[in-house]
Amino acid sequence: MTILYLFGIRIFYILVTVASLFNPKAKLWIKGRKKIFKELSKKIHSNDKIAWFHCASLGEFEQGRPVIESFRQKYPDYKILLTFYSPSGYEIRKNYEKADFIFYLPLDTPRNAKRFLNIVNPEFVFFIKYEFWYFFLHEIWKRKIPLYLVSGIFRKNQRFFKKYAVKSRKMLAWFTHFFVQNEESKNLLNTIYINNVTVTGDTRFDRVFAITQQSKDLPLIEKFVKNNLVIVAGSTWKPDEDILIKYFNESDIRFKVIIAPHEIHKENINRIIKSVSKEKIVMKFSEANEENVSNADVLIIDSIGLLSSIYKYGQIAYIGGGFGKGIHNILEAATFGMPIIFGPVYEKFREAVDLKKLGGACLISNSEELKSKFDFLIENKGNITLAGKISEKYVNERKGATSKILSFINVK
Repeated sequence: MTILYLFGIRIFYILVTVASLFNPKAKLWIKGRKKIFKELSKKIHSNDKIAWFHCASLGEFEQGRPVIESFRQKYPDYKILLTFYSPSGYEIRKNYEKADFIFYLPLDTPRNAKRFLNIVNPEFVFFIKYEFWYFFLHEIWKRKIPLYLVSGIFRKNQRFFKKYAVKSRKMLAWFTHFFVQNEESKNLLNTIYINNVTVTGDTRFDRVFAITQQSKDLPLIEKFVKNNLVIVAGSTWKPDEDILIKYFNESDIRFKVIIAPHEIHKENINRIIKSVSKEKIVMKFSEANEENVSNADVLIIDSIGLLSSIYKYGQIAYIGGGFGKGIHNILEAATFGMPIIFGPVYEKFREAVDLKKLGGACLISNSEELKSKFDFLIENKGNITLAGKISEKYVNERKGATSKILSFINVK
């Protein structure tokens, strides 16, 4: 099985190399791993005390971020090594100021794992949520380096719980401890005799709460909002924008809209602008100023990095992605006490399922349902307040996973 796994890794590398000739993401994946050991050797010194955090991509980074930052604050003599598997994580966070070293994770082979650990020689290793790389984990275990899984979540259909998956289960035995999000994950691990498990909850709640404390003041957004009711549509795709703008174009109710699309390239921004009724004033954030922004009805955010701070200026959140592969982050809106609306693909996201049950969020499947939900909220501000309080309470009650994790780590 190990030989087959290694063979699969090699084939995967060849395929990505071929894909890199015409696929930009694959090209970054290959380019980022060139000369990686030379760069590691240049930057990391043998006397550095290293805590290594590994994330698959951007989502896992956001999950691990509270632990990284709290660890750094609590143990300032340690240097933080942050690795990513995916370009969508590395390219966005390669300048993250709270890590001392940021690299791609080398391909998972026995030789790479040994070379990497010989250079880095970490005293602690934290893998975030889902990442399980056989040869790296085995080499960490052989060297008796404390290895933790942070914000882990396990489901029955994962390979670890299949009768034939002996090798996969073996990887789990190499972890020092599992910090999991829920009791279901703990119980599943217990069924395969993995008992070094603590339910700490999801560190993302600590992250989104920190966002409320660190959110930027945005004077232009404040001018745009004035005293109007505002819907913030975050991380939207075309199907989301189509039904949202249809409602906006046809509604007789007075409100404003901020749209932060997932794709901010020129063609997409222009498509959104053209879809808004000529009676409405649409403005790109990049063209807004103190004189013109307050007259706009629709503000389109054509830059990245602002959405988490924008939510505090709105009363209702629409979260995109539900008509595609799945909804985007709803917790950033929830933490500001907003009722949340999203499309039909949401069931993989525990917080969306929970908030829908509690009444802090609601599901829509078409433009008629969207109209019904928005009208219900907008026509009675008490409905907005009630649903918003449910969202805010949901986040507040689930904070604290980071402190539970760090209290468990034995740092000398």
